[in-house]
Amino acid sequence: MPMSVNTGERAAAYALQQVGVPYRYGGSSPGGFDCSGLVQYSYSQAGLSVARTTAQLWSTTQAVAPQDLQIGDLLFFRFDGKMSHVAMYIGGQRFVHAPSSGKTVTVASLNTAYYQRAFMRARRPN
Repeated sequence: MPMSVNTGERAAAYALQQVGVPYRYGGSSPGGFDCSGLVQYSYSQAGLSVARTTAQLWSTTQAVAPQDLQIGDLLFFRFDGKMSHVAMYIGGQRFVHAPSSGKTVTVASLNTAYYQRAFMRARRPN
């Protein structure tokens, strides 16, 4: 990849290559991913070591204002009253994530009511 591409953009490109891979609880390889496993794998492939769990990712990254989102930023979501999901921003109000059991890595939109309600905040690995 060209040198002008930053680590977040490289990580997002690796995450997008995983679209269609099955969700697997605890998974962090192309054999199957959970949400934070996809983030950790993609950043590792891009050359940056990041935390493994959603909570650890939250506590080891920098807050980003929604208007300052960049490709590769992490999006955190609250379901059932607790922060329980992380995804990677890919631009255009879209993100790539490993949603849940029985599904596959996919691209979704922040513009859907479901994700707008659940969205907590964005954070950036450093």
